[in-house]
Amino acid sequence: MIFAISCTDKPGSLELRMATRPTHLAYLQEHMANFVLVGPVLDGEGKPCGSLLVVEAADQAAAEAFAAGDPYAKAGLFETVTVRPFRTVFKDGAQV
Repeated sequence: MIFAISCTDKPGSLELRMATRPTHLAYLQEHMANFVLVGPVLDGEGKPCGSLLVVEAADQAAAEAFAAGDPYAKAGLFETVTVRPFRTVFKDGAQV
């Protein structure tokens, strides 16, 4: 099953994001086989202000556990985290 994980950084937390980034990337590399699409959300100045992860997981609990295990989440970077089931309609220029 596919899930969209939407995370919004706490205001003024860019320094924490950058300090935690190496461990965050290492965590993502361990799970990359489950990714559909993953990356930072940017503010108007092009600076990261959140994350969007579209991932495959067995169920809601597994997706939530993955999100909670992210070093960014453990460091307290996020103001909000939302995990919801996701249905792909278009991908790579085609309707699926």
